[in-house]
Amino acid sequence: MTPAPRLLLAVPFVSTLDRFAMPPMMVSMAAQLGLPLSQVVHAVGAYVLAYGVMQPVWGVISDRAGLVRTMRLALALGAVTTIASAMTGSALALALTRGLAGACFAAAIPGSLVYLGDTVPAQRRQREITNLMAGVAVGTAVASTAAGVLVEYASWRVAFAATGLAALALAWALGRLPAPPRPRAHLGVVAPLASVARSRPALLVLALAFVEGGVLIGVLTLLPAAVEAAGASAAVAGAVTAAYGAAVLVASQVVGALSRRVPAWRLIAYGAAAAVAACGLVALSRSPAMALTAAGLLGMAWAAMHSSLQTWATEVLPAARATVVSAFAGALFLGSAVAAVVVAGAAEQHRYAQIFGWAAALAAPLGLFGALGRKRWIRPEGEPGR
Repeated sequence: MTPAPRLLLAVPFVSTLDRFAMPPMMVSMAAQLGLPLSQVVHAVGAYVLAYGVMQPVWGVISDRAGLVRTMRLALALGAVTTIASAMTGSALALALTRGLAGACFAAAIPGSLVYLGDTVPAQRRQREITNLMAGVAVGTAVASTAAGVLVEYASWRVAFAATGLAALALAWALGRLPAPPRPRAHLGVVAPLASVARSRPALLVLALAFVEGGVLIGVLTLLPAAVEAAGASAAVAGAVTAAYGAAVLVASQVVGALSRRVPAWRLIAYGAAAAVAACGLVALSRSPAMALTAAGLLGMAWAAMHSSLQTWATEVLPAARATVVSAFAGALFLGSAVAAVVVAGAAEQHRYAQIFGWAAALAAPLGLFGALGRKRWIRPEGEPGR
């Protein structure tokens, strides 16, 4: 890799630190703040909802101001709001600060994807995107492990403060990242949105992202709480989620190599099968051993299915790439937010077998429609095949 992509890997790493620090801390936060767990789950929902809704907004801003400048601004604002999260003392303040943090960090990973879409040829793009996912994987592992340990030996507030400082440092460091071409700067706001609305393949990709968000991100968010409900400590629950990050790191390298000779629709099918197996296992048992296995399978599902759908989003409509990619991420986290709201009551009652059973039932049609849709898709002119 060149120095620029190496620096780009830090963007999803820091963004993921903020997102995955909270799940292992939810039970402890609820106890320390004197809140029911459902209200803390709703704060997570506020984060992912704002993260999803702001994607198209950041896409428009990046077309006007430039990708690198937009990412730096968003990370700086995310730093402020995450540090504010460490100072909250009520359910309203927690939901507000986490929602604002989600809105700011929404520009990070989609901006990185658009950067790769603008600078990397299509035949190399999935491999580079899986490399980018290494930053997500390491961020997940570090956030989950550190958050669990901090809850046991210090405070959940320290985790938010540390993440905020890391985001601030990265916002400054990205000043060295070269700006990519701006081929969409001449477009208005309406034209790219209209192009997406008229494209059936683009709409299919967005629909798949919505369901995937509810299944993969929703399941991973509740996995630490489910393990704690079975009697494990916060540190053990955090380590279980960290196994997911390790699995993504390993599986992303395997998927990157396979992508040269295995068609994307098969990778989607393989990932969906892993997701069904993971959700089914946790529906049966929330023991640490079973959760570790499920976390590994979820990492495989994310590396195979999500990277393939993500790559598809960068290719499906090249003229409106920033809009499609931002809408893809928006749909992904909107699906996760809807799932958090739907299952919050069931999580409060520890009905995790039911929750993970629903997720397994959704993962199967997600894989079916995703694989069939990708297999039948015809690549647009001007976007060379892999």
